[in-house]
Amino acid sequence: MSRRPAFGNVPGRRRATVAVAVALAVALAVAAGAAAFFTSTGSGSGSANVGTTQALTISPATPTTHLYPGGSADVNAVISNPNSVAVHLASLALDTSQGANGFSVDAGHSGCDVSTLSYTTQTSGGGDFVVPAKAGAVDGTLAVDLTGAVSMGTGAANACQGATFTVYLKVGP
Repeated sequence: MSRRPAFGNVPGRRRATVAVAVALAVALAVAAGAAAFFTSTGSGSGSANVGTTQALTISPATPTTHLYPGGSADVNAVISNPNSVAVHLASLALDTSQGANGFSVDAGHSGCDVSTLSYTTQTSGGGDFVVPAKAGAVDGTLAVDLTGAVSMGTGAANACQGATFTVYLKVGP
């Protein structure tokens, strides 16, 4: 009498059973991963910083020619920009917080009263003054020639003859 092996001991069937069990385990793992992917939720936060701009500097300006009572002169100045972007200025105004109401006179002419001087706020012909951005370690600069910007009133004293004036400027409105 031949003995027949028990159902679980048949070599071909054992391999098939193992293969089905492995396939079923892989299918369940893939399904669980897919379910986790499509049903997962999350939250988070982020932040960003906005840089601050540094102040421009405007060199003390000087008239390009000698002033005389009733006359006017152009004014030259240099604007420096320490920022990494170009800066647009609508106008240049008199900085009355410096000197005597925005003006000073050289030491050799201390008897000259600068109250006879006046300044006309300047624009760039209807556009902006554009000061280039800083390039590497070098600040961007813009040299400006402000046509007819400073005037001397007719009541100026003789002590003003031959004087050198300084005009202090700031960014205008």
